[in-house]
Amino acid sequence: MMISTRGRYALRVLVDLAEHGGGLVPMKDVAARQGISKKYMEQIMALLVRDGYVEGVHGKGGGYRLLRSPADYTAGEILRAAEGTLACL
Repeated sequence: MMISTRGRYALRVLVDLAEHGGGLVPMKDVAARQGISKKYMEQIMALLVRDGYVEGVHGKGGGYRLLRSPADYTAGEILRAAEGTLACL
């Protein structure tokens, strides 16, 4: 199976949120730690918010947080959210 850059980044973002969670984590902080451009990360976060994996809060003091316990996420569901259907080669 080949995983796209978007899929890899989505996994890295969720791991980062799990490690630095407990409250809202600013997107710019995650982007800086993960070496992802802010614009590309906005696209990924929109997918994760749409599918109910993270919650986003706008404005001062805003950021993102996981909606479930980190143990309740699977790599497959995150990859499907980021990439659509998964196909094995």
